[in-house]
Amino acid sequence: MTTAARSGTHLAVLMVLGLTHLLNDLMQSLIPAVYPILKGAYALDFAQIGMITLTFQIAGAMLQPVVGMVTDRHPAPYSPVVGMMFTLSGLVSLSFAQSYATILVSVALIGIGSSIFHPEATRNARYAAGGRQGLAQGIFQVGGQAGGSLGPALAALIIVPWGQASLAWFAVAALAAMMLLAWIGSKQRQLSADFASIRSRSRGGRETPRHSHATIAVGLVVLTMLMFTKNTYIESFRSFYTFYLIERFGLSIPASQMMLFVFLVAAAVGVLIGGIIGDRIGRYRIIWISILGPLPLTLILPYVDLFWTGVLTIMINLIMASAFASILIYAMDLLPNRIGLIGGLFYGLNFGLAGISAALLGFLADSHGVETVYRICAFLPLAGLLTWFLPRIDH
Repeated sequence: MTTAARSGTHLAVLMVLGLTHLLNDLMQSLIPAVYPILKGAYALDFAQIGMITLTFQIAGAMLQPVVGMVTDRHPAPYSPVVGMMFTLSGLVSLSFAQSYATILVSVALIGIGSSIFHPEATRNARYAAGGRQGLAQGIFQVGGQAGGSLGPALAALIIVPWGQASLAWFAVAALAAMMLLAWIGSKQRQLSADFASIRSRSRGGRETPRHSHATIAVGLVVLTMLMFTKNTYIESFRSFYTFYLIERFGLSIPASQMMLFVFLVAAAVGVLIGGIIGDRIGRYRIIWISILGPLPLTLILPYVDLFWTGVLTIMINLIMASAFASILIYAMDLLPNRIGLIGGLFYGLNFGLAGISAALLGFLADSHGVETVYRICAFLPLAGLLTWFLPRIDH
């Protein structure tokens, strides 16, 4: 009997969930990846670029907690398929957009699709995890991070030479994801029953522990603040890293997108490592290390040459990305009967807060330059000190 079998972990389901997350986030990542193209084609300034990100992220944030609350009470195993339909329509619309307004509508549709996908997919990852929550969230998240990292690479290889209309080719990814998500939906009842049985056995028949309202409130506020600062720093790279490399080091658009691809690959590795190590040493320690740990590197980054810029950005994202799985599981442990809500809330925050940050950073970049953005964002890891106030609920 394998370790996976002993712990009740459904690895096949987790791998498929990771793949659908890859496809979902791949399509999302095409949006910031084509910013240099859209900026040139429509004469956009950095503030307008930030507003595109804000529209996309807010659309992806507003519905997620609502979807999560509804599906907590009324299971909807096939709702991610519906979400992927929105993503498909938005992607095709963006490929043929002829105006700034159409671009905003298109990215909003993609955001809505993501808001429907994440809560139920997160629930299925929780159910399929058995006794290995960190590994499960790591696999699920590494899919998303890998998909996010592929966007810039595919933009450099496909969209730059073939143009904006080539975005429509990625509709194939949406169709593939819909088929895989339909299969996952058919498994949810079994996954839920297996997860409930494992939890009951692990507690010897005792009820799921309930934390006080104060513990839950403090914990969620601290986790939210940590998520906000982490995402603000990461979003500064997603939206403006290519411009930073072009302006400071004179790189071409394809070369800058490949650098962004390498940066995002580090996030995929980091989130998986963080999830696995979190199963061993606890979420609390991982959060401390991943949020506060990159501070020396972020402070040095704005002052180094191109080679060390690449090295430092990989190291920063590798460490910082390891926090997400632990933050999500920590929140689920605070509210164990609200998996959909927590998934929707934290993915919603992941989108919405990053969108707000991108808009603010866009105005800052217009007024003071892109390099100033990175000098200011370098201090964001100091927020890791808030972890001191996080209630200790894991052992």
